[in-house]
Amino acid sequence: MTLDTVTHFIGGAATASADGATMASVDPTSRTEWAVVSRGSARDVDHAVAAARHAFDTGPWPRMTPAQRSAVLHRLADLLLEHGDELALLDTRDMGRPLSMTRNNDVARSAANLRFFADDALSALDEALPGHPGHHIYTRHEPAGVVAAISPWNFPLMQATWKIAPALAHGNTVVLKPAEQSPASATRLAELAVRAGMPAGVLNVVHGVGPEGAGAALVAHPDVDLITFTGETRTGEAIMRAAATGVRAVSFELGGKGASLIFADADIDRAVAVAADAAFSNAGQICLAGSRVFVQRPVYEQVVEALAKTAAGLRLGDPRDPSTQVGPLSSEEHHAKVTGHLRRAAEEGATLLGGGPRDGWWVAPTVVVDVTADAAICRDEVFGPVLTVHPFDTEEEAVQAANATPYGLSAMVFTNHLARAHRVAGLLRAGNVWVNCFWIRDLRSPFGGFGRSGIGREGGRHSREFFTEAKTVVIDVT
Repeated sequence: MTLDTVTHFIGGAATASADGATMASVDPTSRTEWAVVSRGSARDVDHAVAAARHAFDTGPWPRMTPAQRSAVLHRLADLLLEHGDELALLDTRDMGRPLSMTRNNDVARSAANLRFFADDALSALDEALPGHPGHHIYTRHEPAGVVAAISPWNFPLMQATWKIAPALAHGNTVVLKPAEQSPASATRLAELAVRAGMPAGVLNVVHGVGPEGAGAALVAHPDVDLITFTGETRTGEAIMRAAATGVRAVSFELGGKGASLIFADADIDRAVAVAADAAFSNAGQICLAGSRVFVQRPVYEQVVEALAKTAAGLRLGDPRDPSTQVGPLSSEEHHAKVTGHLRRAAEEGATLLGGGPRDGWWVAPTVVVDVTADAAICRDEVFGPVLTVHPFDTEEEAVQAANATPYGLSAMVFTNHLARAHRVAGLLRAGNVWVNCFWIRDLRSPFGGFGRSGIGREGGRHSREFFTEAKTVVIDVT
């Protein structure tokens, strides 16, 4: 079998590891190696950061007008769509997400990320501050420098563009380290960026592991000015410690333990369909997943039955098959983690309604009931196609239960009572609250979480605030 080769991309060129080290990318469907990937070390990170530093300090990118940078990002978006089949297949082979979703959703959203931030930076305004006779006072927003962007494996291309698009649009240079499980589309993205007209060294990609590898070396590098990371909370804590040296700014989107609150006055059919999608989409490998469902007691049995029926009806299969709705989990390690949660829940007395492990790395969507709120499956981020269902009586009880977690990334409320919708949305400790819907996004809005779900917000002007340095200029005009 001939294996594909995935290299770093540094200074505008494909680059092997300085020490020749490689690692495997494993296809979760076949559980076999499909690509040989350059495994980066501190030497490769030094090379990539030096390229980004040189491009920032001496190159044209930070000195281009916003319109010039915008044009390059729009050309890159065009190239993503032109190469959509290829990019979608790379992500499907790396992490098992159904090809229908990587092709129809992720590539289009990745191009949209590039276009949005290209236009948003172009339309951003600085301020003149009158009122001081004899002085002209105004503000500037200047690119911050070299950005370390570390993206997760669950939506490889889409999450990478979400990080690099605002950084690049505002004139920064970037070293991107994708998750080691999903490296392929990141290198192809960087290659296409050069084709779009992006100068060498502006976007660099280094592959490798996080702890004691390329990731750790990148966040500790003294020439990195900003760090943006999406991933697991404990990793975020380690990055924050590294960022303290040099006092670098960080933007984190971390773990989640989303809650869906279904009130008795809701449209139950709609609530079940949306709550199931929020829990089982992408095999539950979504930070925003609604993995805890709280149901008002008069409709509890009805909702449990409907959720179990919906879960049983989702089709598992090869992610290349257009009819597949649930692909395999991303890795053997992750499969063991998710199935371990299910096993422990059953041992602790929970009832599992269908679902559970299947051959290979598949886990069928599973509804868990009769489980206490302090059980590990209710506290920890499972990151698999698993939801727990709990009854409640009062609105206050539902809000208290939903907020009883150190995470605060997402929540959903299902009700036809307008006042309740506003009231409960205001009481939930979550950065993103959907009412009678899920995953509707406006890229102008702030995205991030409360508590252990992250630090800072990105999106629209919030991204501008992170990826630029605000400067005040005062001129004596007398």
